[in-house]
Amino acid sequence: MDAATRASDDDRHRVVTALQRHTEAGRLNLDEYAERVGAVWAARTLGELATVTTDLPATPGPAPAADESRRELLLLLAVAGAALLLLALFMAVTR
Repeated sequence: MDAATRASDDDRHRVVTALQRHTEAGRLNLDEYAERVGAVWAARTLGELATVTTDLPATPGPAPAADESRRELLLLLAVAGAALLLLALFMAVTR
């Protein structure tokens, strides 16, 4: 990365997304987040964008816990559906 290269809106969006994740993780408070987002949109070069996050660790990708929670919810719904189907079958047979 050449620090003098002009930053694109996609570059700025990427940095704002990283700042959101750091704020959610508790590394930044809302005032710091707002201040840094302002600096992101004022940045003209990739070097200026990089200075906004130099004191923050690299952000991980999406948390696998969200995928695991979704999988657990789908499993729970499948079990509930199967239980309802069995109940309906039982009620139909015993009538």
